[in-house]
Amino acid sequence: MTADQTKRPRLTKKRRALAILEQLKELYPEAPCSLDYNNPLQLLIATMLSAQCTDARVNIVTPDLFERFPTVADYAEADVSEIEHYVKSTGFYRNKAKNIRAACEKIIIDFGGDVPQSMAELISLPGVARKTANVVLAHAFGINAGVTVDTHVKRITNRLGLTKHDTPVKIEQDLMKLLPQPDWENWSIRLVYHGRAVCDARNPACERCQLFEWCSAGKKLIKAKTIAKTAKTIRKNT
Repeated sequence: MTADQTKRPRLTKKRRALAILEQLKELYPEAPCSLDYNNPLQLLIATMLSAQCTDARVNIVTPDLFERFPTVADYAEADVSEIEHYVKSTGFYRNKAKNIRAACEKIIIDFGGDVPQSMAELISLPGVARKTANVVLAHAFGINAGVTVDTHVKRITNRLGLTKHDTPVKIEQDLMKLLPQPDWENWSIRLVYHGRAVCDARNPACERCQLFEWCSAGKKLIKAKTIAKTAKTIRKNT
């Protein structure tokens, strides 16, 4: 029997995605949203603030923010400068504060003061795109309308060869074809956990990555590291 005959049959992209999903479920059996919130409005605001900001920083900011503005009307009637004061450390705070107030005004005018529960309605709010809408729908209302694509999901999905796209919308479309709908949001959460713990943007820990079997990018990186290490040893000994 040749070496090629002993190799595992090559999995289709869909079967690889499902195998990765099962491994992620074993690695991260609990996959809660890492943003702190008590109601849909709080989750909407927190997710808007998380753009270009860590969830940890958002969770530091939101307790005081939520205490000062407990209702959608409080945000809608607030001076933007006061909202800016509370969210300044999250970055891009002027635009975020403006969008938060405008979104809350629209929620009152168009949706009777309740955070809407559909993708089309949510993305009609200022400052809300599919990423934010997916998070709110999944975690506040239990609706898996799509796959949240943040920087971790984009990076790891590309490294795993499940997409070749760079834009979040196209990556989301690829993943929706590969994954069961009930797992769409928890796939994203688990990849976020994995990105933080193992698959770092600049220095991924491929040697201890439980997804390495399915990661062509990781195998190339390990090969490159091995070649570089061997070359260094040869130069040192000559």
